[in-house]
Amino acid sequence: MLSVEEALERITGSARLTDAQTVPIAGCAGRVLVEHAITAHLDVPPFANSAMDGYAVRAGDTPADLRLIGDAVAGARSLPMIEAGQAMRIMTGAPVPPGADAVVEIELATELPGDTVRVPAVPIGRHIRDAGSDTRRGDRFEMPAAPLTSGALAQLTSLGLGKLVVRRRPRVAILSTGDELAAPGARLGAGQIHDANATALAAAVSEAGGEPLVLPRASDDPNVIEALLSRAAADADLLVASGGVSMGRTDHVRAAIERLGALDFWRIRVQPGKPLAFGAIGDRPTVGLPGNPVSALVTFELFVRPLIRAMLSLPGDGRLHLAVRLDQSIAKDAARRAYVRVVVHRSAAGFDARSAGGQGSAQLRGLGNANALLVIPEGEPTGAAGATYDAIMLGEVA
Repeated sequence: MLSVEEALERITGSARLTDAQTVPIAGCAGRVLVEHAITAHLDVPPFANSAMDGYAVRAGDTPADLRLIGDAVAGARSLPMIEAGQAMRIMTGAPVPPGADAVVEIELATELPGDTVRVPAVPIGRHIRDAGSDTRRGDRFEMPAAPLTSGALAQLTSLGLGKLVVRRRPRVAILSTGDELAAPGARLGAGQIHDANATALAAAVSEAGGEPLVLPRASDDPNVIEALLSRAAADADLLVASGGVSMGRTDHVRAAIERLGALDFWRIRVQPGKPLAFGAIGDRPTVGLPGNPVSALVTFELFVRPLIRAMLSLPGDGRLHLAVRLDQSIAKDAARRAYVRVVVHRSAAGFDARSAGGQGSAQLRGLGNANALLVIPEGEPTGAAGATYDAIMLGEVA
């Protein structure tokens, strides 16, 4: 059996970068830039504007009673010159009228009869955002190598960009196998269970930055499985199957990978998820996940998520890792590295973790409750109460 590191290196080493797409900036949330170096082609802001609602004045005229000559509103195209002894009402974001060099906030001024405003003394530049005070034309900077956030998109939009060149989302074909599987919401027949894997894996693909392509569920028929995988290899960048990778009489996915392409390995020292198959069908990386839903999702998190990110030129798993103290002892297989489903919560000492529930590979309640995977190394038969371990955060700290 391979170690986690060996398996991860082989799997991510198969990644091929997806091609570039030009996408309207409004559709780029979560996308990944092809080029992270940006050159500003205009000043931001492009003109001096007011940071406050108030009155545009000449600082040298204050304190004084000044004559009001109009209003400056956001989007104003042209404004009259502020002469000595004059002021103008101004709104936040409005251009500063020529001649003015300060803004008196509205709460410090008093309007008097006869279009007059009384203002206190203010310094030059008060509450004025100069042109280029955020970014100057010609500035070069590096955007983070990360999925684009709302803040990043706001910044890029302010630079006048209407489209971005981003990586195409990897197309990930998802195949659930098993005679026992029924569609979500369907009435169960004897011996059936709902197909949680397809739903969960499609969500996990989207969260990782990929585009899920959910294939029809496959019965435990090698011909059906091979046909579905073969067709998917023509359209997808990555194939992910769940079930059929162990040594049972109805486990056909591993053999299908061997017949259609090449199998690299199929067992790793991990708990849960030891029977994980990896290879290629044509030039498409193909991962056979265990059929038990907890094992499928944990191994997806450990191996497929980093692979999808590598196809987008993103490093690692993109998760927050925390050092946490385990509240209770949790038994495990000493020979394998365990990824225990836990709830990480704040404590006076930092972060503590407790079991999220049953740790069996088919017990989804614990996985649903968990906000982290606690990593307990090989060689330890038990996660020790009071010991500190690495936690891979899947959600917010409780």
